[in-house]
Amino acid sequence: MAKFGKWVGGGLGWAFGGPIGALVGFAFGSAIDAAIGGDDGAGTTYQRYKRTQPGDFGLSLLVLIAAVMKADGKVVKSELDYVKRYFLKQFGSEQTQQHLLALREILKKDIPLHDVCLQIKNYTMYPARLQLIHLLFGVAIVDGKIDDSELNVINQIASYLGIRTNDYLSIKAMFFKETDGDYKILEIDKSASDDEVKKAYRRMAVKYHPDKVSHLGEEFQKGAKEKFQKVQEAFENIKKQRGMK
Repeated sequence: MAKFGKWVGGGLGWAFGGPIGALVGFAFGSAIDAAIGGDDGAGTTYQRYKRTQPGDFGLSLLVLIAAVMKADGKVVKSELDYVKRYFLKQFGSEQTQQHLLALREILKKDIPLHDVCLQIKNYTMYPARLQLIHLLFGVAIVDGKIDDSELNVINQIASYLGIRTNDYLSIKAMFFKETDGDYKILEIDKSASDDEVKKAYRRMAVKYHPDKVSHLGEEFQKGAKEKFQKVQEAFENIKKQRGMK
């Protein structure tokens, strides 16, 4: 089994070029190997990869999580616990340990947010970027509220990632309780007709279907299902309110 340093330092494709590589590159990998002992020589160079790999997405998520956690000037235990629970659910205990080791190191560093997001945007498909925003809101709200500084950072990330305004507001509405929140999730106004509501649901169900991130692996499809379920819940709520069939 490859040691964590090689997981971090050698086998993650495009993520180890540019600013993400500068944050958690080969030097960090070597440091982790030294800390946990041993080096089996496994690992490959990032040049062999030509498109997004599951590990690339996971590492991108770690960097953006760190940016959000640092936004309000403090890293609280509830946030770390949330991240740990998420990783345990998605990856299992072994990879969770690896991810948390990486996160602790990234939290110590200055994050060039614009450059990191530009790198992610250039190499990651749009549905995966939507999933990143959804996961970041989950981290920010875990302590019961989203601090203005955290919201500002997520706004910045969404802008840098090229997230369309309607899509951003739809995901945001999944975490903020508002009187018209269900309509915002479906990206329509309360004045929409029943037929328009049904069309909006079908459109959003396609947009947020977990299959859209199937290229990232099963672990990230699990996370995408939560967003998909929010769309279904919003539609059911509107149907109930209107007495729709």
